[in-house]
Amino acid sequence: MISAWRDVPSLYSSRERAALAWAEAVTRLVDQHVPDAVYEQALSEVELAELTLAVISINGWNRLNIAFCTPAGQYQSNAGS
Repeated sequence: MISAWRDVPSLYSSRERAALAWAEAVTRLVDQHVPDAVYEQALSEVELAELTLAVISINGWNRLNIAFCTPAGQYQSNAGS
């Protein structure tokens, strides 16, 4: 249901919806910024900073997997070989 979070508001608390809106806005960066309405939702600046770092990390790993055509769950380290 995570992909339909906007369509089923009763499944998520207001804080969870704020976090999902922030993660989506930071990922998409429509018009190269996060809309003020998303910024002004019920999360503290510390929470926004921590969530932003998590989103950046997840997006970075996703982009690496896309760039190297690595299917989810298929990475195998060659460390120790």
